[in-house]
Amino acid sequence: MKDLNISLKQLRYYLTAAKHKSLRQAAKELQISQPSLSAQLKLLEEALGVALFERTRGGIMLTPLGKELIPESKAAVDAAQAIVEAANYSTSGPSGTFKLGVSPSLGPYSLPWILPALRHEFTNVKFFVKEEAPLSLVDGLTDGSYDLIFTPLPVDDPTLTVVPLFREPLFLVVNANHPLAKYEHIEPSQLSGLDILTIEEHHHFFKQVESLSQRFNAHLLLDYEGSSLDAIRQMVYMEMGATFLPALYIRSEIRDRDELHVLTIKGESIYRSHALVWRNSSPLRGFYRELAEFFHLRIKEEFDETVIMM
Repeated sequence: MKDLNISLKQLRYYLTAAKHKSLRQAAKELQISQPSLSAQLKLLEEALGVALFERTRGGIMLTPLGKELIPESKAAVDAAQAIVEAANYSTSGPSGTFKLGVSPSLGPYSLPWILPALRHEFTNVKFFVKEEAPLSLVDGLTDGSYDLIFTPLPVDDPTLTVVPLFREPLFLVVNANHPLAKYEHIEPSQLSGLDILTIEEHHHFFKQVESLSQRFNAHLLLDYEGSSLDAIRQMVYMEMGATFLPALYIRSEIRDRDELHVLTIKGESIYRSHALVWRNSSPLRGFYRELAEFFHLRIKEEFDETVIMM
């Protein structure tokens, strides 16, 4: 086998340049100078004996072989990082910054009560939190952009460990002036023909509201999709329709019941489920399971009257 004089640093530089398709942007992310980046990429290409990039006036383009080598290079960098993480964990316990992805319809209404307790329990651990739609969260977890994700179910990927934490009820919310606002509980038949507002289509919550609308013969207003739960709430304020909202959001954001009215549907159990998810291959899966247990305990302590623990 050919003895290659290449480094993990060079592979990381190559992957970053491939992501940005711009040496300037890649150098900025890596916090090095552009000439230093160019020099390292040239050394890598010379060691491999192939061209990975085509230089153009507009930037750089991957050659066909440059594209082909991305998965193997990423696997090598990830494996090296996993070795370092496992060694650090075995000698000094969990430490460092972990990338946590979370759904925007879940994170803001739960993490403020979880993360402070986490920081107190695991003093050497920090979390970099980013919100994305659930499908993007799963993609980000599998490609290494995240270490863990806190997300609505389902997550159907055999390479991922999924630990269900709790079920979150969903409620019908109408404007206080709506004819249904005189009730606390309504019959399923009373939703027939009701105008239902929902979040944008790329969110998992959209699919659930769409399914509920079909189930109760309600009218889903596709012309008025909101970019967030807050946007949907404002539309209900403006009497543009009714909506379904999650219990944690209602607990956190709907305090003025003079403007909005929350209803339950008789004989119906409507909820969504949430889980903590990580890669099966992670060397820190023991720590992640410990985190899942902590999440479960903290959620039970804080939200026991709002959600159903799993």
